[in-house]
Amino acid sequence: MLTQKITIQNKTGLHARPASLLIDAANKFNCDLQIIHENREANLKSIISVMSLAIGYGEEIIIKADGKDEELALAKIIEIINNKFGEE
Repeated sequence: MLTQKITIQNKTGLHARPASLLIDAANKFNCDLQIIHENREANLKSIISVMSLAIGYGEEIIIKADGKDEELALAKIIEIINNKFGEE
């Protein structure tokens, strides 16, 4: 299992479009992916689950990956977040 902390840097936070980018990427990997925000955990392969966390600009999250593709999956998710979901 791998985890990594990261801060959401795009000004609009984790709304529907960036969340869907994460879910699309997460579903390509053979591992469990979770997103943790303020002690609440959500399945990163479920848009409803991720949106329920209401993650805003500047907020810190933890991405947790566990399974066969965990290293590749974590790297891809972090890349998408670091690129501000292509919004800026």
